[in-house]
Amino acid sequence: MKTNKKNMALTLSLLAGLTASCTAFSKVTPEEAAQLGKNLTCLGAERAGNAAGSIPAFTGEYVDQVPGWNHTLYSGDQPVDPFKDEVPVLVLTSSNYKEHAANLTEGQKVLFEKYPDSYKMNIYAGKRIFGVPDYVCQHAQWNALNAELVNDGMGIKGLGQVPFPIPKSGLELLWNHMLIAGPWTQDITRSNASVLPNGSIGWGKTRLRGLSPANNPNELPVSEGVRAFSWNFTMQPQRDAGVSTVSQDYYDWSKQGRLAWSYNPGTRRVRQLPGFGFDQPMIGTNGTMVVDDDRLFNGSPERYEWKNLGKKEIYIPVNAFRVNSGAVKYSDLLTPSHPDPDYLRFELRRVWVLEANLKEGYRHLYSKRVIYLDEDTWAGTLADNYDARGKIWKHAMMNYFQHPDAKLAISGVQFFYDLSSRQYTAYGLTNEERKGPIMNNLKLTADMYTPDALRASGR
Repeated sequence: MKTNKKNMALTLSLLAGLTASCTAFSKVTPEEAAQLGKNLTCLGAERAGNAAGSIPAFTGEYVDQVPGWNHTLYSGDQPVDPFKDEVPVLVLTSSNYKEHAANLTEGQKVLFEKYPDSYKMNIYAGKRIFGVPDYVCQHAQWNALNAELVNDGMGIKGLGQVPFPIPKSGLELLWNHMLIAGPWTQDITRSNASVLPNGSIGWGKTRLRGLSPANNPNELPVSEGVRAFSWNFTMQPQRDAGVSTVSQDYYDWSKQGRLAWSYNPGTRRVRQLPGFGFDQPMIGTNGTMVVDDDRLFNGSPERYEWKNLGKKEIYIPVNAFRVNSGAVKYSDLLTPSHPDPDYLRFELRRVWVLEANLKEGYRHLYSKRVIYLDEDTWAGTLADNYDARGKIWKHAMMNYFQHPDAKLAISGVQFFYDLSSRQYTAYGLTNEERKGPIMNNLKLTADMYTPDALRASGR
């Protein structure tokens, strides 16, 4: 992994001072923590492959480049698939998927049953070749012995990236997912497509400008106050054009819930959005998504009991350059019932299984959620969501790929399947936009994410 000496020196100096004053209790022993960077990667994944050889060893030799993609930093050029000439080592179909059921989620199995003539999964040889910058490793390794849950798991104390590289509990898994290492600034124009069973599509489009102080390598991400700022400007559908929303997410949900405000150009007024999140319908998805579906789960963990079910070997979407590349046309990708499977890439990976069960006395459309976290990045890749009767209802998948701007794996398009209505949503498409994602070179500040800033933007 490549080192920025200035940032590394700053981080080590700050960590030394913080360690001296920290009294946080940790469930991880020094002996366990000592395995980080050795038998375990610095983020806590098993470095070795599996016994069968179907999962390779982790190398992580590429951080700020993707071989085969001649990317100009901060240009917004569209991703290129460096693996376009590879062929699958296995193709799962409705006729053979049961032979591999141990490596599939319940939602994946339902897709084979719902669409036996068209759905398949192309399985490719695994590649664990992308790593993270050194400052991310330093934060995770410090967290291993110092980070802790506070206020019944509603908050954390520690550094704001991968707080629990050796997790013990379900809530620790959840916080790793919510605090994965990512870009600290983002500027992305995204299209959302709600695809009905007959193939007709309802379109939406937004521009996102995000600020995540925890991911700034030039600052120590102490877990206090706001951890993420978001500004979304609606471009489509036409009836909602000009509507803008800003939100602030905090480190401790017991002290402060999500704050969000919306500006409507029709009324030229800003109003607060109380309780924004949970199972409120996501605008423009025709019922396939709720607000806390984005990134498979976001927001306060208060409504669920969270369980760490350990690791499994699962076929997950990873190294998903092709489906996010500029070579893909929406008219080819967005076929009825599900995206064209030939644009999707699956690899066998070890994943942490995180189960959430609705607490007694709480309300949510999902009575149970099962989320699968890639051990290499802590990113949620797949989710199965269950209705009030305990029947599987929705399946979701995220398509991560390494981006040189971020020097990390970033979230690309997300697919949300309603297994009852047979419709799905493609959320966060960028392939046909004039520019792809631009990260880590924007001058964004906290005062840009306030009601006053939102009001000024609408003038």
